[in-house]
Amino acid sequence: MSVLTSPPKSPVGTPVANSLTAGKLPRYTAVYVLIGCIAVMSLVFAMIAVAAGSDFNIVASVFLGVVAYVVVIWVLSRAVEGPRKASDRLVTALVATAFTIALLPLISVAYTTIVNGLPRFDIQFFSESMRNVVGPGGGALHAIVGTLLVTGMATLISVPVGLLTAIYLVEYGRGRLKHAITFFVDVMTGIPSIVAGLFAFALFALITDDPGIRFGFGGSVALSVLMIPVVVRSSEEMLKLVPNELREAAYALGVPKWLTILKVVLPTSIAGIITGIMISIARVIGETAPLLIIAGFTTSMNYNLFAERMMTLPVFVYTQYANQGADTQAYIDRAWAGALTLILIVALLNVIARIVAKVFSPKTGR
Repeated sequence: MSVLTSPPKSPVGTPVANSLTAGKLPRYTAVYVLIGCIAVMSLVFAMIAVAAGSDFNIVASVFLGVVAYVVVIWVLSRAVEGPRKASDRLVTALVATAFTIALLPLISVAYTTIVNGLPRFDIQFFSESMRNVVGPGGGALHAIVGTLLVTGMATLISVPVGLLTAIYLVEYGRGRLKHAITFFVDVMTGIPSIVAGLFAFALFALITDDPGIRFGFGGSVALSVLMIPVVVRSSEEMLKLVPNELREAAYALGVPKWLTILKVVLPTSIAGIITGIMISIARVIGETAPLLIIAGFTTSMNYNLFAERMMTLPVFVYTQYANQGADTQAYIDRAWAGALTLILIVALLNVIARIVAKVFSPKTGR
């Protein structure tokens, strides 16, 4: 007959080891190690920059910090958790390294633009134009207004055309016509931006019989040529994701097809459609070549899209950097400030898109 014996009791005051957490790193160790490695490398490169009198290299700091993180987290995990868990953490760290390498260009561009754009990121830059300014001072108000007007009009042109085209391709299109439209949309996706500018210029030069025409609406038409295929493709993919069961349920209730599209299909896919529209706006808002051709260059304010030349931020940045005056630094500072403003506008549009998509996305009730 077996005798049951109770486990030996630990002496009073002796900590009891938890088998569920023994041999395991704390929860946020990986995060702390990553931050610590990047901080150490940043400190090293900051000291090198101070000693050599050069600029701080943020790309090298982040990259070498992540590489150091891979080594440190593997060593720690192998010492505490064993070789099997260490291998798992090593692969995870390598994936994070690959992601960081993909982000390095974005980090470099954002850091360089912020550092160089802040000296002229002031009230004067957003409240004045470049009219009669040949040296320091001046601002980009005329370019900011021009960018918002030209891009806004391009959006008004592109969104209805692109969305209706996508609805036709998904809901109504059949046969050769559908394939032909899809083919031409694919072709338009690869059109160089300068070709779109030449198209708009040639179109309005023929219509108005003015070989030197320059105005903002022409720039909107050129940008819409670049926006429409992006809107069509993104909207088409979002509409395809709507389950057919939702359409069939509406048809079973006697709802006509057009009303099903309006009340069921579009509200279900609205979040993705808005995201695609914002991507298309971000695609064209930084275009320079088509606007330089058809919208032109000016140093004065212009609120009329249908008359006279209109300045935009990409053209402003290009002209400030390419046509520097006697005070070179003033022109360079304005160019960097214009680039920073353009990046912030794109970031703001993406934030607005996220908010709108969240508000208008269908509620599941969960």
